Amino acid sequence: MLEQSNSQKNFKYFDLVMVLFVTVLITSNIASSAKIVDWGVGIFGLRLSFDAGTILFPISYIFGDVLTEVYGYARSRRVIWAGFACLALASLVFFIVRILPGEASWQSYAGQPAYDAILGGMSTGGIVLASLFGYLAGSFSNAFVMAKVKILTKGRFLWVRTISSTLVGEALDTVIFVAIASLMGVFPWELFLALTATNYIFKVFIEAVMTPVTYRTVRFLKKSEQEDHFDTKTNFSPFALR
Repeated sequence: MLEQSNSQKNFKYFDLVMVLFVTVLITSNIASSAKIVDWGVGIFGLRLSFDAGTILFPISYIFGDVLTEVYGYARSRRVIWAGFACLALASLVFFIVRILPGEASWQSYAGQPAYDAILGGMSTGGIVLASLFGYLAGSFSNAFVMAKVKILTKGRFLWVRTISSTLVGEALDTVIFVAIASLMGVFPWELFLALTATNYIFKVFIEAVMTPVTYRTVRFLKKSEQEDHFDTKTNFSPFALR
């Protein structure tokens, strides 16, 4: 078990994990704006529907678990804010594209209404606002629980902290995301309960199913990076610079 400061170390895989995390985050938000998926089944009369980004978004929490487990909360905090900035930039690009004049043939086979219907959430701020607020609350709470439970368990029982952090982080993320998206008109309010319940169940399920992959990834990175960070002296403020 290696417990040391990682603030000055150069890691071989940290940048790669960060890029994958941000890519998953942005792609899942585009998918969320583009389509709502219906499983065709229900639970206790509640239709199980979810925005398409839910298929991919739970993977970002797995990356978040790996980042905190191996590199520590402070490094994870930097990645969370990097994701925030990149998602805001993506929203700005989609907004600029939205207001640019459409070419005549494009207007005939697609048109502005189609763009607004599919990518309106990304270009008008609905999905982005929902995702940013939900993402910040969920990601920071996920990282906090991961770091604290790791100390309490003295680095044992990785599955306990991955599952417990997901239960907390995904709950905050899902409720905030669906509520704000509904307020902004991205999702109809009649789907609020279905989307919230389905998203949460699906995200936690994916985290549980992916636990063996998380174990292997964490084991590989700890060995390769020679790092197993414990946040015993960490400032857990989301706004701290270090």
